[in-house]
Amino acid sequence: MPARNGTQYLAGLRQRKTEVWLRGERVADVTTHSGLANGARAIASLYDLQTDPAQRAAMTFTCPDTGDTLGLSFIIPRTQDDLVRRREMMLRWARTTCGMMGRSPDFMNVTFACWAGSADYFGRGRPEFAENMRRYYRYIAENDLTLTHALINLQRSRNVSGMFNLQEGTALQVVKETSAGLVVRGARVLATLGPLADEIAVYAPRLAQHLDHYSPFALSFAIPCDTPGLRFLCRDSFDQGKSHFDHPLGSRFEEMDSIVFFDDVLVPWERVFIHGDVGLLNNTAAVTHSSAHSAHQGCAKNLAKCELVLGVALLMTETLGNGHLPHAEERIGELVMYTELMRACMRAAEADAEPDEWGVMCPSQLPAETTRNLFMTAYPRMVEILQLLGSSSLMILPTQADFATPLRGDIEQYLATDGSTALDRVKLFHLAWDIACSSFGSRQVLYERFFASDPLTRARALAGMFPKKVVTDRVLDFLGRA
Repeated sequence: MPARNGTQYLAGLRQRKTEVWLRGERVADVTTHSGLANGARAIASLYDLQTDPAQRAAMTFTCPDTGDTLGLSFIIPRTQDDLVRRREMMLRWARTTCGMMGRSPDFMNVTFACWAGSADYFGRGRPEFAENMRRYYRYIAENDLTLTHALINLQRSRNVSGMFNLQEGTALQVVKETSAGLVVRGARVLATLGPLADEIAVYAPRLAQHLDHYSPFALSFAIPCDTPGLRFLCRDSFDQGKSHFDHPLGSRFEEMDSIVFFDDVLVPWERVFIHGDVGLLNNTAAVTHSSAHSAHQGCAKNLAKCELVLGVALLMTETLGNGHLPHAEERIGELVMYTELMRACMRAAEADAEPDEWGVMCPSQLPAETTRNLFMTAYPRMVEILQLLGSSSLMILPTQADFATPLRGDIEQYLATDGSTALDRVKLFHLAWDIACSSFGSRQVLYERFFASDPLTRARALAGMFPKKVVTDRVLDFLGRA
């Protein structure tokens, strides 16, 4: 089956009937629900882009095994050129959503493509798990499915030393093994895109405090989102039913975050990739380099987001006529710096890429992972810069409806500037507001702060992977000179 289009994606969501709860009600159809439909349409637009005849060559590749045309984010990269082509495709998708959908389908696609290429790693747990991974990758790639994931266990308390996220009755765990598969029970967060996905992948960060070799909490599997016993509970929607004029981002790109409840869910054996092996789970990201591949996808998303904020800031200063002022130039320069650092790290990850033991071309880990650490603090600062540049103009925001009232003449007279009509000014600053001040924008800031774990964990991870001896030897060599 070739890469699908948006109509096929939406039809798949309607067919699955996933159990989704939002605002106290079960959602009958996520493609028509007021809080979810526009997000579904945004994902559909990505699928339409990859099947557009004018874009198909840049968005797809030919599967060497079947001859089918597949989405390029599913490619198992073997060369640096593969990485560059994949990044160009992902950047097209990211720019389509202005970088505001952090869990677009390519995020999980690159992860499973990496794992399929290194499937023998999963066979170290049980030989059949390697073939499970290969088979599952082929299934999602050939059917062009959208995946969400849920990584984190909910917490009852942090007072249980070292085990706060592995508590009986809360954390997701195996409760029974049967001939058909594993029965799992518990809850996971944070399934972004969950209500809009076809399948859910469940794996975990390191069980760092779990010392036993076997643990019922050590799991990696994937199942359809409409599996019996699986329920998604959504936060409130940031799509408030406003027009694209009044709410330009929230009315388009609500990707939704959700809690996932597993009520004795059966996971068929053919869908299991890791079962109980703590060491295998802990080392998955490092050994398979899946973290570097997902970071590479994140680079594209981050760059698109930087470009949006920088472009909005430039238009704001142009509209207000203050772009020549030193404080405005300084802040624009800071936004340029973040944008170019993101681009440089992304390109460096590709230029220094090397094949792993399975022949999968892996983005260089340090520059790819650096973008994650950088964006944790850079994006909140970028939003602050928009607030500083916009100042009170962010509060002068008539709605689209106000332009159809007797006040239109006053609005056009008093809100126009030397560089912009009132209508264009208001439309631009509604966009700036949606980035910097709205509930949608605040969620984006929170999301980027913790996109790849907390800042301390990220700092320790980056420090741990840096080749320290290279630089310390240079210092020692210098000190040893006459």
